[in-house]
Amino acid sequence: MMTSHLLSVIVFLPLLGGLAALGLRRHPEGCRRLSLSVALLDLLLAVGLLFRDPGARIAGDWLMIEDAPWIERFGIHYGLGLDGISLVLVLLTTFLGVLVVLVSWTQVTTRVAAFHFFLLAMQTSVLGVFLATDLFLFYLFWELQLLPMFFLIGIWGHEDRIRATVKFVLFSITGSFLMLVAVIGLYLFHGSQTGLYTFSLFQLGQASLGPRAEAWLYAAFLLAFAIKIPVFPLHTWLPDAHTEAPTAGSVILAGLLLKTGVYAVLRIAFPLFPHAAADSVPLLLALGLIGLFYAAWISLAQEDMKRLVAYSSISHMGLIVVGLALWNRVTLSGAVLQMVNHGLTTSALFILVGMLDERLHTRQLAAFGGMWKKAPVLSGFFLLFGMASLGLPGLNNFVGEILILAGAFKANPAVGAIGFGGIVFILVYVLRLIQETLFGPAKEEPQHLRDLTPREIAVLAPLALAVVLIGLYPAPILNLLQDPLQGLLNQAGHVMAARADVVP
Repeated sequence: MMTSHLLSVIVFLPLLGGLAALGLRRHPEGCRRLSLSVALLDLLLAVGLLFRDPGARIAGDWLMIEDAPWIERFGIHYGLGLDGISLVLVLLTTFLGVLVVLVSWTQVTTRVAAFHFFLLAMQTSVLGVFLATDLFLFYLFWELQLLPMFFLIGIWGHEDRIRATVKFVLFSITGSFLMLVAVIGLYLFHGSQTGLYTFSLFQLGQASLGPRAEAWLYAAFLLAFAIKIPVFPLHTWLPDAHTEAPTAGSVILAGLLLKTGVYAVLRIAFPLFPHAAADSVPLLLALGLIGLFYAAWISLAQEDMKRLVAYSSISHMGLIVVGLALWNRVTLSGAVLQMVNHGLTTSALFILVGMLDERLHTRQLAAFGGMWKKAPVLSGFFLLFGMASLGLPGLNNFVGEILILAGAFKANPAVGAIGFGGIVFILVYVLRLIQETLFGPAKEEPQHLRDLTPREIAVLAPLALAVVLIGLYPAPILNLLQDPLQGLLNQAGHVMAARADVVP
């Protein structure tokens, strides 16, 4: 079934643009302009998906499907599919894809063509993860994420980039190997039971696995996805990767790469293995809450501004894991919305830290203070995104957090109360970041700090607009999520509700 090739165009356009950028390695400015044009075109194509007839669905909750035989001997198809969840994440990916090109305009001055190739190749891999409906194709895109990020950190990162890159690769390869074993195992189990050897996500869920087989396969998938999220205690690669990555790399990590792990749990792990998933709910709740508190506590001790934001990212992801584990409509809506919110606010904070580092060549909090008087426009954006990160009502994070907590109190009041306590911790370290950066006397000798340039305002203004719009009117996103989330609940929710005592 090939209703359109538009999804393929959206996925592979960045990769083709990156290959074209390699041909301009002697013309850095032309390379930047080409990459920006490709990223903008991909964003426009993604936005165009919003204007499709919402009633013209292909199958169930799917808005678009591309499916064609690929390696027929092994039941492998080229399968892409778009529903409301995928659409929201595709829009986030293409939106941030434009911003990472803009934010690197003056920060990256060496091997410009190669940098933009890896940047755009990374976008293709993330889009493929969000759209693949064939498990083999999903695995290929999942693996493709590793190579661009390896080079982005390893070549254009900071002083300790090699150690951070090796750590990132070791964690990622471990998870990928486990997932490959699980993919092959699920393929063989399904084929032996039904006679149909396939990697289609639509058909793999029909296999009747024994409790032991389901538990082992689920554990392998979950561990691979938990590393990418990352779930405590598998998070240790992320602060190092964030600290050493260039600004664009940190935006991709926080805004997109972590979301592929959450999406994979939502789309693959829970629906395919509902009984094992139900048994794992207490563990996931415990790890999510520990991550929420632990990372927030560690953030309080950080003196490197970028490392502080990195740990704050882990803390926010812990709350999203709680929303996933509770598996009811309210918490799932909040978790997916919070994926978008986290992608916007944390990316914005990393961009601002990168701009400050570009100006003052330091990220130490001791070097800042009194910035409000020196650079009021930059400080205004910093305050806005800081307030959004701590969940100020009227800004985007508040909506996602309140949905997760409301659903948590309904399903398990104790979890809701503990989660609320974690939000208080987030409030403390964000206020410390704002206070020590923007207000009070400078901790060192006053330095010249220029305010934002028009290009930098063009990067931050769309993020600020999105933060405010989602905070004031999240209904369009929640409406897109309603039907596909209900479909996932119908697929696995009754099993999880019966075995994990969770209200669907």
